[in-house]
Amino acid sequence: MTDDLDDLRRALKAAPPPDADAKARAMKLAMENFDRLQGSTEAPRSSEDRPRAVPLNGVRRMFHYLTSRPALAATTSVAALIIGVAVILPVTDLRIGQPTLVETPKTEPTPPVEPLADAAQPEVALTTEGSTGGEASSVADAGEVVVAEANNPDQSQTGAMESSPAPKSRDEASDALARSMENAPADVAVASLPEPEPTIEAEAPAGAAEEVDGSTSGAIDSLLGEATDSEPRLRAEAKMAGDGTLGYLPASPGVAPDVMPAPVENTEAYASEAPNPVKVTAEEPVSTFSIDVDTASYAVVRSSLTGGYLPTPDQVRIEEMVNYFPYAYAAPQGDAAFASTISVMPTPWNPGTRLVTIGIQGALPEVAARPPLNLVFLIDTSGSMEDANKLPLLKQSLSLMLAELRPEDQVAIVTYAGSAGLVLPPTAAGDRAAILSALENLAAGGSTAGAEGLELAYQVAEGMKADGEVTRILLATDGDFNVGVSDPDGLEAYVARKRETGTYLSVLGFGRGNLDDAVMQSLAQNGNGRAAYIDTLSEARKVLVDQLTGALFPIADDVKIQVEWNPATVAEYRLIGYETRSLRREDFNNDAVDAGEIGAGTQVTAIYEVTAPGSDALLNDPLRYGTAATGGAAGELGFLRLRWKAPGAEVSNLAETPITGAEEATAETRFAAAIAGFGQLLQGSVYLGDWGWDQAIALAVANRGEDPFGYRIEAVNLMRLAETLSAR
Repeated sequence: MTDDLDDLRRALKAAPPPDADAKARAMKLAMENFDRLQGSTEAPRSSEDRPRAVPLNGVRRMFHYLTSRPALAATTSVAALIIGVAVILPVTDLRIGQPTLVETPKTEPTPPVEPLADAAQPEVALTTEGSTGGEASSVADAGEVVVAEANNPDQSQTGAMESSPAPKSRDEASDALARSMENAPADVAVASLPEPEPTIEAEAPAGAAEEVDGSTSGAIDSLLGEATDSEPRLRAEAKMAGDGTLGYLPASPGVAPDVMPAPVENTEAYASEAPNPVKVTAEEPVSTFSIDVDTASYAVVRSSLTGGYLPTPDQVRIEEMVNYFPYAYAAPQGDAAFASTISVMPTPWNPGTRLVTIGIQGALPEVAARPPLNLVFLIDTSGSMEDANKLPLLKQSLSLMLAELRPEDQVAIVTYAGSAGLVLPPTAAGDRAAILSALENLAAGGSTAGAEGLELAYQVAEGMKADGEVTRILLATDGDFNVGVSDPDGLEAYVARKRETGTYLSVLGFGRGNLDDAVMQSLAQNGNGRAAYIDTLSEARKVLVDQLTGALFPIADDVKIQVEWNPATVAEYRLIGYETRSLRREDFNNDAVDAGEIGAGTQVTAIYEVTAPGSDALLNDPLRYGTAATGGAAGELGFLRLRWKAPGAEVSNLAETPITGAEEATAETRFAAAIAGFGQLLQGSVYLGDWGWDQAIALAVANRGEDPFGYRIEAVNLMRLAETLSAR
């Protein structure tokens, strides 16, 4: 399959050349038409010569002169001036009133500079807010400009400062302020503010002091013009410092800097481990891990790339990137909970190795067969959620989900900020007006009492339970827990205890800057739920509409995968991803050890890179005294074991499948390999050799296959964007 852009490029190049004769004929015809339409064949006829029109000609001329542009401009200016003097000026005087005089505290003398005389005399303080263009700037962004009345000395300063004359009276200052405000912007207002700490100017050479006009109005007008004519500072994100703080570009030289807000601190935390190493089969032939159906990492990667920067390696979890996409795996037969699909193909980035892909497809029951759902929305309404891509996007996202619920389902809403509260008691999903009204009235503010919110959500969920029903808590947050039990270990233990009651917890992450992915992953994994990151409304639809059934209705609990590799055919192997889901070998048979869940219709993909004995791609030298075992069926690469529990069951089931090496690869598994390569490129993997972005893009485009929702072509475009960003 070729790229659509390549097809378009070839089509444009194949366009027929222009016809020179046709172009010449068209130009000749155009010039003839242009020449023919210039001017007029007859002179205009005057209407003033008509007998009946003669008496009215003078009246017409008078109105013509009065309605000319100069006359209209003059009369309008005169009328506006009269209205301004008669109406607006008195109103302005009333609005301004008497300015509040701010006392300037006395300062202690500091040698050799003497303090100003009469420092305790009142000074007039004028506060302005705003910027040019009529756009009001906030105090946090533009600050407040305080203009003090200038006292004009009668004599030049020729050494140490002389005592200044007494300031003008209150009435004189008011009159000066009123005159200076006549031409000031409408958003200028006088306010009483405490005077900043007094400063003492250093001794200046003679003649260096700035000469000012004798009127207070002139000084204030000058300062006001400088304050209101300055455009707001453009803040640009600077390189992140070592402590994670983002700086901003300084103001231009010669321009008085505005009061800048505090730097935005990046407190994001991600659950990550070092990439899996290559293991020697003779030393460690068994690989065990829990499945992972989360997709948050891919959405975070997309958010970073579309934001114009590469994600950091700890933000990239390859298994979540691979599992983001739907694959056409074989569906389970009969009453089976899921089916497994195995394929083997040459490794795109290393011709001396092979990729073994294991795909699991969950069964998808009919919607009518779903049990009633009790859903508790646990919504973070703390102050950190006020950004547009947090609480506002959250409300839009949850409203999309309501259309997928059935009348027998129930919804409750619990919020938490400084404290937790029940916003919407258990309500039938059919009452969409009440649910939407409760969502719309949510507002952000306060700290984050996440632990208290969890406790209340579990209490509400417990009261909604009934036999044969499914109860779930959906936590929507940026992960910023700062009140109560906020450490991941404490939250993990609490949620792990609650999952035993049958109430599972899933987590939706919103926003960037303080996204605590580590807390989200901890809560979702121990709550038997899944974690997703919502960065766009389209992603919200994918997670909460298209994949709602898989997210809320499990068909298998504690699903574990174990692969035993045959040392006779596999000398080395490497599991790509699943670093945070690793299990010990003995955990596979221990039903008390928690693992991931598979929801209805869910797909899970795992990829191994294996190396045959004697291959030039081997990374480890053979042991001097070691001998490779050769047991097992001849020719098999390995043996796949799956273990899972039916929902609510205590005893697990086991399924076993040999890996022969003859399993054919498909476009689905090759696209999954392209995404695995995409993730490794972002991590800077040492196992890719010279394989780069061009090869990853070509592999993904060639195996794009059916892409009804555009997820795969979006991944290709993200690869292109990452290639450009990595070249900077």
